[in-house]
Amino acid sequence: MSVSDVVAQLRTLGIRDGDVLLVHISFRAVRPIERGPDGLIEALCRAAAPLGTVVMPSWTGEDDRPFDPRRTPTPPDLGIVASTFWQMPGVLRSGHPFAFAARGPKAEEILADDLVLPPHQPASPVGRVLDLDGRILLLGVDHDANTTLHLAELMAGVPYGVPKHITALRDGMPTRLDYRENDHCCDLFRLADGWMAGRGLQTEGLVGRAPSKLMRSRDLVEEALAQLKRDPLIFLHSSDAGCEDCAMARTSIAA
Repeated sequence: MSVSDVVAQLRTLGIRDGDVLLVHISFRAVRPIERGPDGLIEALCRAAAPLGTVVMPSWTGEDDRPFDPRRTPTPPDLGIVASTFWQMPGVLRSGHPFAFAARGPKAEEILADDLVLPPHQPASPVGRVLDLDGRILLLGVDHDANTTLHLAELMAGVPYGVPKHITALRDGMPTRLDYRENDHCCDLFRLADGWMAGRGLQTEGLVGRAPSKLMRSRDLVEEALAQLKRDPLIFLHSSDAGCEDCAMARTSIAA
């Protein structure tokens, strides 16, 4: 598909000039696109141009090495578009291991915060997108890739948190930082699809060849907080489901 065709699809989905867009992408699902990942990034920026800001995950997959925003690659699971985006001219990247990358008038504001642990708190790029009444765009992925649901967990005060660590520079020296993170398999984040679609809070359509979804960050967080208030463990598989990640999260509650 041409870049112009993809821009038209994005605007049909509901993206408008001035939007702050937090984007999660499977390029394999979206392709083929003219000029590949570069063409898709151009389409995203054009759809929200000239006043919009595009934001993508850009964190490191290396827990034991210090993060360098100019050199540290993104892990394979973030995909080729995220890997391409942070290296493009005009794109800013956070200076800490749980980095996001952003391009547009709000980029500096979104990326202004220092490292916070656990990540994805209100004082993080995900929280800034929420503050700015931004929107979340899922291109060829479902809510299990939706980082904003981790923000909702922290805002709800979920009781689980598994041991994690990251390496950061402190006074020029690599320093291990241990923390507890609201981590699990994230598969049950897919429940959000029913909540959002059931209340008409997300629009759906094709971008490239990929089924895609667009929603306000505030709508998603509000709905997730309501569900977590009723059941703080709603995102964890049951104890007998055989999910090791969720079992670790459940075990952490009593720790």
